[in-house]
Amino acid sequence: MFGFYRVSSAIPLVRIADIRYNTEQIIKNIKEADSNSTALVVFPELCITGYTCGDLFFQSTLLENAQKALTEILNKTKHLNIISTVGLPITYHNSVYNCAAVLHKGNILGIVPKTNLPNYKEFYEKRWFTQYSDFFSHETINFCDQTVPFGPNIIFEFNQEFKLGIEICEDLWGIIPPSSFHALLGATVIANLSASNELVGKSEYRRDLIKNQSARCMCGYIYSSAGVGESSSDVLYGGHSIIAENGALINENSRFQRENYIYYSDIDCQRILAARISESSIGITTNQLRTIIPQLKDYRFVSVDNINTPKEIKRNIIAHPFVPPNPTQKNTRCSEIFSIQSSALAKRLEHTSAKKSVVGISGGLDSTLAMLVIKMAHELINKPTSDIIAVTMPGFGTTDRTYQNAVSMCKIIGCELREINIKDVCEKQFELLNLDSSVKNTTYENVQARQRTMLLMNTANEEGGIVIGTGDLSEIALGWSTYNGDHMSMYSVNCGVPKTLIRYLIEWCAEKSEKSLKNTLIDIIDTPVSPELLPPDKQGQITQKTEDIIGPYELHDFFLYHNVKYGASPSKIEILANIAFKDVYEPEIIKKYLKFFFHRFFSQQFKRNCIPDGPKVGTIALSPRGDWRMPPDASSTLWLDEL
Repeated sequence: MFGFYRVSSAIPLVRIADIRYNTEQIIKNIKEADSNSTALVVFPELCITGYTCGDLFFQSTLLENAQKALTEILNKTKHLNIISTVGLPITYHNSVYNCAAVLHKGNILGIVPKTNLPNYKEFYEKRWFTQYSDFFSHETINFCDQTVPFGPNIIFEFNQEFKLGIEICEDLWGIIPPSSFHALLGATVIANLSASNELVGKSEYRRDLIKNQSARCMCGYIYSSAGVGESSSDVLYGGHSIIAENGALINENSRFQRENYIYYSDIDCQRILAARISESSIGITTNQLRTIIPQLKDYRFVSVDNINTPKEIKRNIIAHPFVPPNPTQKNTRCSEIFSIQSSALAKRLEHTSAKKSVVGISGGLDSTLAMLVIKMAHELINKPTSDIIAVTMPGFGTTDRTYQNAVSMCKIIGCELREINIKDVCEKQFELLNLDSSVKNTTYENVQARQRTMLLMNTANEEGGIVIGTGDLSEIALGWSTYNGDHMSMYSVNCGVPKTLIRYLIEWCAEKSEKSLKNTLIDIIDTPVSPELLPPDKQGQITQKTEDIIGPYELHDFFLYHNVKYGASPSKIEILANIAFKDVYEPEIIKKYLKFFFHRFFSQQFKRNCIPDGPKVGTIALSPRGDWRMPPDASSTLWLDEL
C-alpha cells in the first residue's frame, strides 16, 4: 500500500542447544507475524541453537539437528507469504559458518554468512566459526535438499521498492558494513540478526549506530538481538529490537523481556526511494564504485514472487512534520533556526552597508518573527535596535488588538516605530482607478497590500536601508500574497519557515522573554491569522480569517512536506493525513483542502519564480534558485484527477 511494508523484529525465548524447543518458538513467531500482514520477520543471530552454545558448535549432533530444524521451519511455513530470516550454524567446505538463512514459502532464498567475527574481550567467535572473507564470491550450497546461493553479496528483491540485504551483528560494527554495499546496489531494507550483550551504556551506542547506518544508507533497518534465554555465565543478553528508517527511530522494545515477543513497524520504501533520488548522490557513488570495485557486478539478485502487504498503515504519522516532536529538542532547534535567519540577515546588512532595517509590523505572526530575527541580527553586528524602523500601517481591516500588540512589541524592543495610516492614500487609488470602494473584492485588498510595500520600499530608500520581508514558507507554497505587494522585499528572513513552525518559534521566544514582551507574544500567537484587509465587525473583531478561507495551515504544511520532500502522490498524502489528523478533521475536509493545496501550488508558481533572496532553514525550500524549479505553466490535472 503506497510503498509501505510491514516489517518485524522477533525475539523468541530460546533454550541453549534445545533445538526442538527453539524451532517451535520460531515457527510460532513466524505464523504470528504472517497473520499480521508482515512482509519480513527478523530473528536473532544463531536463534535455532542459541548464540551461547560455546564448544557445542563443534558437535555434529548440534549441527545436524540445526539443519533438520530449518527443514521443519520450511515445511511448517511454506504456505505463508512472509520472508523470514533465521540464524543457525552451517557446515560448508570443512568449516562452520555463522549464517542467516532467508526463507520464503518453503524455499531457502539464500544463505548469508557472517563476514566480521568478533574475537575480543567476551567474544570468541573465531574459536568456533570461520570468517567468510570473499565478499564478492559466487558460491552455492546444497542445504536441506535445495541448491542455494551462499555468500554475503545477495539482495532479495520483491520489486523496485522492497529489496532486502542481510548482515549479521558485528558486520554492522565494521568500518565498511556489508549494508553499505547492499544499499549502493539497491537494497532499501536491511535486516541484522544479532547477539549483542548488555553493558551499561551499550544500548544507546547500539541505537545510535543503527540510526546512523539507516541514515547513511537511506534505508529501513530491522535489528533483532538475542534475548535473556541465552546463557548468563559471563554476560547477559537483553533482547534488543530496533527498527529505524533513514535516520529516524521508528520502533524499539523494552529489553529484558522473559517471553516471546515481536515488534512491528511499517517501513515506507517509496519514501526511501524518493529521498535517494532527490536528496542524495547514492547513484553517482554506485557508478563510481563500479569502476573501483569491478566485483560489484557479481552481486546476486534473488527474486521473491509474493510477500504480504498491509491492508492499512499502522504507523505513527507526525501531524506537524516541521515542528520538532521531542520537547527536549526545543531549545536547540529554535536557537539554531534563529541563528540561521539572523546570521543570514546580518551578512546581507553588512554586504549592502545598510544603515537601517525596515520592516512592516502588523501584530501578526510573520512580522513578529521577522522583528525578533532582525533584533538578533543587529545584535550580531553590534548595530543598535534604534536602527530598526518598524512601520505600522493601519488600514481598513486593522483591529485594535493587532495594532496594540505591534506597538507594544516595538516599544519593548526599542526600535524606531513609525505609523502611516494608508486609508486616505488607498481611497485616492480607488478614485484614480474609478473603483467602487464598497465592493470588497481582490483589487480592494491588493491596493492596500501594494501601498504598504511601496511605503516600505520608499522608506528604505530614504533611510539608506533595506526592506525585510515577512512572508513565510506556507504562504509562498500557496501563493497567498499580493504579487509585488507583500510578495516582494529586499531580503526575506521567513521564506524557509512554515506557519506551524513560526508559532513554535515565537512561543519559544515568549518563554525566554521578560513578562511584558512575553504577554504580548502570547497574545500574538492567540490572534487569528489574517491579512486584515477587510473591515472588522461591529465589535472591532477580525472578520477576515485566513484559515477560514484557505483551510488550516497545519494541513497545508503537512501537504507541502510530503509533496515536496518525498514526491508523495495526492492519494498517499490523503491517506497519511487521515491517519495524522484522524481526531481533528473529517476525511472530506482533508480532501477538500488537499485539492485546494494542489490547485494553488501549481497555479502560483509564477510568484515563486521571482521571490527575493532568503535563507533556507529546513530540508524544504521553494526558491527557484535553489530547491524548487518548476515551470509556471505546469498543469495540475494529473494530481487533481487522482483525488
